[in-house]
Amino acid sequence: MTTVAALKQEPAPIRACTISRDVQNFELLIEDMEAELGESWGDLSFSDAALFLSQPDAATLEFVALAVDDRDEADLPRISELIKQAKENGIKVVLIAEELSPIVLHQMLRLGADDFVPYPLPEGALHDAIERLRRPAPAAIAAPTDGEDGARAPAFKPKGDRDGVVLPVHGLSGGCGSTTFAVNLAWELATISKKDGPRVCLMDLDFQAGSCATCLDLPRREAILDILNDVAAVDSEAFIQSLQTFNDRLHVFTAPTEMLPLDIVTGEDVERLVNMARSNFDYVVIDMPKTVVPWTESIIHQAHVYFTLLELDMRSAQNALRFIRALKAEELPFEKLRYVLNRAPGFTDITGKGRVKRLAESLAIDIEVQLPDGGRHVTQANDHGLPLAESAAKNPLRKEVQKLAKSLHDLNKATEAAKL
Repeated sequence: MTTVAALKQEPAPIRACTISRDVQNFELLIEDMEAELGESWGDLSFSDAALFLSQPDAATLEFVALAVDDRDEADLPRISELIKQAKENGIKVVLIAEELSPIVLHQMLRLGADDFVPYPLPEGALHDAIERLRRPAPAAIAAPTDGEDGARAPAFKPKGDRDGVVLPVHGLSGGCGSTTFAVNLAWELATISKKDGPRVCLMDLDFQAGSCATCLDLPRREAILDILNDVAAVDSEAFIQSLQTFNDRLHVFTAPTEMLPLDIVTGEDVERLVNMARSNFDYVVIDMPKTVVPWTESIIHQAHVYFTLLELDMRSAQNALRFIRALKAEELPFEKLRYVLNRAPGFTDITGKGRVKRLAESLAIDIEVQLPDGGRHVTQANDHGLPLAESAAKNPLRKEVQKLAKSLHDLNKATEAAKL
């Protein structure tokens, strides 16, 4: 009897399930589920999952791995209901997606999927996702305080009592220095006065390669991803608490921790974010991606001045021409563009002024700002996470950005005075 009883072992409890049209299409997922859970998992089709999730047995599930590919996009309503059903039952959802369009992926994440892993599964990606699901939920954002990452949230409460000046910065070619310009312009505006200076927000909207956080030695927070996933549900208080403060003067909306598709947000989403920043800050400096996306139009309409950085080379000239043509074709306010020539020729370059003049004439533009080459100090400042004013105050590039910030601030004060 004892031997027979030993052979009749209880089956391992089911701790997780895969949900897919056909799990055999996701062989790597099968292997990783077996490696993580042994025999304590099952697989369900879409129709079976709807029935199972409504039964009491589903309460024992730790999570479900919802595996979908581009062929499942037509089934989006049914898949969306499965995500909602799982969340209502307190079951975590890991989304395994292969070749899904960014819009569909965005919709699924907004419905409540807790994590996302691309397919084919990278080595250890499912393990890492499961570990993240098992961590305790983070506490709700409270009053400003130094967090574990050492960053500090803003100390003020959103009152919506301001109407900030929006200053996007758009680089026309890779490495033209647009992020360096945006970071240092924002810092110069924030420190333009020792007492009662303007309140400045720096927004990094390059969701893929944004590096404002790196240039200021700030950590990237998961809260940014939460906001981008559901901008419509974000209010001013949540937006303000997602910001980080650099040296108690500059408030920064960093790029997210993960590389995201640029169209994860819509024009309406971006307009909402910028409006929340405008209503609580005097200046909003936006580091734009170099790619033109659908929501670029929204930023251009909201901008007071749209800084466009270029260099004295063929890449910048061609991209400037294409950018201008694109704006004109869409009947967008291209007159808001202000062209900034970075690494401009110095006074010892005898032919430099002539080359700059020919570039402007060939593009039929006015190059209103010429920035000198800051040299190795710029790279060192960025690597150390400091603005030039803090690491190389006498650098010629810093002095030019400081002059520009002062002229912008003086112009803004004169405009406000004229309204009174």
